[in-house]
Amino acid sequence: MRAVVYRGINDLRVETVPVPRTGRAELLVRVAACGVCPTDIKKIQYGTVAPPRIFGHETAGTIVRVGSAVRGWKTGDRVALHHHVPCLECHACRHRAFAQCAQYKRTGITAGFEPAGGGYAEYVRVMPFVLPGVVKIPSRNTFLEGAMLEPVNTVLKAVKRLNLLRGDAVLVAGQGPIGLMFTRVLALRGIRVLASDLLDSRLELARQFGAKWIMNAGSAGSGKAPEDWRTPRPRGTDFACRTAELVKRLTGGRGLDAAVIAVPSDEVVREAQQLVRGGGQVLLFSHTRRSTETSLDLATICVDEKDLIGSYSADFLLQREVARLVFSRKLDVRRLITHQFSLEETAAAIALASGPTVESLKIVVVSDYLRLSTNRNRELF
Repeated sequence: MRAVVYRGINDLRVETVPVPRTGRAELLVRVAACGVCPTDIKKIQYGTVAPPRIFGHETAGTIVRVGSAVRGWKTGDRVALHHHVPCLECHACRHRAFAQCAQYKRTGITAGFEPAGGGYAEYVRVMPFVLPGVVKIPSRNTFLEGAMLEPVNTVLKAVKRLNLLRGDAVLVAGQGPIGLMFTRVLALRGIRVLASDLLDSRLELARQFGAKWIMNAGSAGSGKAPEDWRTPRPRGTDFACRTAELVKRLTGGRGLDAAVIAVPSDEVVREAQQLVRGGGQVLLFSHTRRSTETSLDLATICVDEKDLIGSYSADFLLQREVARLVFSRKLDVRRLITHQFSLEETAAAIALASGPTVESLKIVVVSDYLRLSTNRNRELF
């Protein structure tokens, strides 16, 4: 089969590798679609793991082989996969810190070599311990929607970490694919979202996804998209003051109840600390690259009781809720997918996702048979 093999920093090669051999308690899935995730981009661009590997973990496809000991699945089932499943028994799991579980940190889906997700290949092997994370895709829904379950799961997990009440005001900083998911999930829960981004096109989409207010982060406008937002202004003290004034006006002087930081910017974190009310929360979602230097006002955490929290990866126990959210199209993830690349074009997909354009949002690698089918829901093989 064909697969995109990581051979070193920024070195991805389309190679022929053996179709994975599966055991009696495993599945073999033909990949239809696999999303491009920033965590894989980081590994590829910074060499944080040793080659060779086959990446890609936001995967959907069709079961083509079912082990004799596997129950509940059959050949031909269209499924979304989940590459991390916790043990539910260890100390971390008892505290629901699933991403810290030793089993969770193992990758249970592979196309060969050291397991790394394998979605950038024609077939993947699904190991026994992640079978509970497999989700059936309804006939009305697409493989592309199935491939989006994993990133939506990470967002829903993070939202559930926030201590929010209906009607609260929350900033979502950054309206890329993840930020837009946050905006929609929060809006569905009755939260008043202030969406910020540097691009007006993304802000307009944020409004369509349920944001009550939108703010161009280059101008700190009035919350109603006036014309003067079209010219970004330098960030600095004046920007921070105008942003604070805007937030005070929108929240009746109280301040934000929480802020979700969906961009890897320390400056935005510091600004958010000032914008949330006493007892509010700032949630980090995109700060996944380790660093030893940062500057935060720790008194805001101690004296003002503003929680600084993080959320990483998914919560396996939320899979059913995530499936209902996506497959009902209350969160219509199809609107987030702007570019589809073939398996041979995976390196270009990674490049676009790491350096997005005004037009690009979610990037997905799709199989040849899915591209030729124009993504219609028919039995493809």
